[in-house]
Amino acid sequence: MKIISIAILTFFFVFQAYAIGGKGPMEMAKQGLKNKKSVVLDKVGIEENLGGQIDLSLPFKNEKGEDVQLKKYFQGDTPVFLLLIYYECPTLCSLHLNALMQTFKDFDWKIGDKFEFVAVSIDPDETPRLAQKKLDAYLDEYGKPETREGWHFLTGEEKNIRALADQIGFKYAWDPREQQWAHTAAAYVLTPEGKISYYHYGLEIQPKILRLSLVEAADHKIGNIVDRMVLFCLQYDPNKKTYAFYAFNIMRLGGILTIIILAIYLFRFWRKENKTQVKGNDV
Repeated sequence: MKIISIAILTFFFVFQAYAIGGKGPMEMAKQGLKNKKSVVLDKVGIEENLGGQIDLSLPFKNEKGEDVQLKKYFQGDTPVFLLLIYYECPTLCSLHLNALMQTFKDFDWKIGDKFEFVAVSIDPDETPRLAQKKLDAYLDEYGKPETREGWHFLTGEEKNIRALADQIGFKYAWDPREQQWAHTAAAYVLTPEGKISYYHYGLEIQPKILRLSLVEAADHKIGNIVDRMVLFCLQYDPNKKTYAFYAFNIMRLGGILTIIILAIYLFRFWRKENKTQVKGNDV
């Protein structure tokens, strides 16, 4: 009985740790952009396409200059963490990548183990050589060289970049006045089949939210029983752009746990009663 009680208390403690809070995601996503006054920003943003399928046959070049299709990175039960950035971005992309590296360092799953990391440059003029340089810098910052095969920095032609961006719902534009690409800070978790499962807005991602989004994208084929129980009690809220408590499932889980506790208690009670009766008969 003590073991069951401890397990239940542990679950609710972990569950509380997954409570969602913080600033609105769209406000966070537009960091670095809101102070600009260029009209090009009207063309920038995110139009969510949850459940949408990306074209895995789209061709790009990897950091080695090899021709690849996106399907190369969608294998087995492994979800994909996708970024649309550009490697010579003077501000936002570097801030975004730096913040993500801190998240990945604090995360207990390694890149290339439970998920693949794929970055695609939105600048058609950028080269595989630049992609390799960027990959090397962040792999070194990550500090886990054994994860090298899980990192992929791609470049490509404008038509293929635009096709991918349109499928994701990522709106960006060239700002001639600022001489840079205007875009928001967001990252995307995709299923192993290439369907869009989650949008992460802003520079930073809480490790617990990253974990939940990856578990859900993999159809619960990664993670543990606690992850599954937490996701059972949470649902993606399209208004808040994050996970929120789902009262109906919480009540269902509470009812199930109550029945389990009651069944264990009654079993132990009846067993004790039977032993008492046997001893009485022996006397």
